[in-house]
Order: sequence, then structure tokens, then C-alpha cells
Amino acid sequence: MIEIYVKCPINVCENRDVKGMYKKSRANEIEDFTGIDSLYETPISPDLIVYTDQETLGESVNKVLGVLINRGIINNEN
Repeated sequence: MIEIYVKCPINVCENRDVKGMYKKSRANEIEDFTGIDSLYETPISPDLIVYTDQETLGESVNKVLGVLINRGIINNEN
């Protein structure tokens, strides 16, 4: 098992939210929405942290692929 923490500040998540879920949660249209009215528990010791507000999509993807390749879950022969 590999735990990957996709870390992103809540304001960035809200700005990226194309479905409007955060807005609905703040308007009390959705209950128990993680990070708004339901506790989000930060991983204690993830195998990898991906900082999506600081990295490009390509950088984040390469970090994840690197872990998967190093663990032998996927190969890098192509």
C-alpha cells in the first residue's frame, strides 16, 4: 500500500472546484463536507506528498510515477 497526500490549501481547492461543491457546502446545502464542516485528518506519515498548489501537473505526476516505478508497481520500459 502506498499513501500519497495530495496537499493543497482549502482556498485553492475552492478556486478549482468546477462542480461548486465547496460553495454548496458553505451554503449548508451539503452536510459533512470534508474540510468545511467535517474534520480532515492530515496523514501522519505518507509515502509521498504532492504539493499541487506549488507544482505543475507534470511535476506532480512525475513524483507519483517515480514512487510507483521505484516500488516496482509499474515499469518504466516504454
